[in-house]
Amino acid sequence: MSVMDTNAIVRRDRRVVVFGIAAVTTLAWVYLALMTIKMGQDMRVGMKAAAQPRLASWTVIDFVLMFIMWAVMMVAMMLPSASPMVAMFAKVNRMRRTSVEAVDGDPMVPTWVFMSGYIVMWSGFSLLATILQWALQNAGLLSPMMASTSTFFGGLILIAAGAYQWSVWKQSCLNHCQTPLGFLMTRWQDGRDGAFRMGLSHGAYCVGCCWMLMALLFVGGVMNLAWVAALAALVLTEKLMPPGLWLSRITGSGLIVWGSTMIVGTYY
Repeated sequence: MSVMDTNAIVRRDRRVVVFGIAAVTTLAWVYLALMTIKMGQDMRVGMKAAAQPRLASWTVIDFVLMFIMWAVMMVAMMLPSASPMVAMFAKVNRMRRTSVEAVDGDPMVPTWVFMSGYIVMWSGFSLLATILQWALQNAGLLSPMMASTSTFFGGLILIAAGAYQWSVWKQSCLNHCQTPLGFLMTRWQDGRDGAFRMGLSHGAYCVGCCWMLMALLFVGGVMNLAWVAALAALVLTEKLMPPGLWLSRITGSGLIVWGSTMIVGTYY
């Protein structure tokens, strides 16, 4: 196969990957919008218990629905920021197929295998977030829109998220997310199992980079779509920036000041 043919195939694969990510992300946002509208309707007719079930009233179905909500939200927020890594995987995968002879068969695997590992990791985070929401609602710390009802508690989350933006763990995880080619070159594994493990690994770094930013959902409201979109835009901007921490540290400082102001305001 000629170089021109290979480049054409790589470009086609990139378009397919970008379209697929855009389609899945759009569906996720539509789902969140419909859920937000439904919750608003429930609240207007006085069904706050349906929008904010307390611990004792949560059934298995309630828990599963909340978990699905979190999982879909993570797809909507995080998949766009993972698109450079997914596109790079598809490119490297295709080029290896055309230039490397596999020992145990064709090394080419579907891109969705890599993506599934990434999604599984964020689904694990979604499970933990659902359990945390369950506990916070039972303690009366969340409103029907799943935002903090305590100014002091909200301030603590902001300060913690801001401090994490300055941490070495944030720096390490963000660096891996900002350098897709470097990540793949140092961690490449052949076959479907290898692709899935790479997806898990990238997902772990992504969770490590963004988990405290996701905790901010409990400040502005888990079902506040404007707040969700703002956080998603921040995550995407961080990932697309050249390697470096200046944006993270600016936002971290802002979050610390914001949270401190909220806490001080509770005493004056």
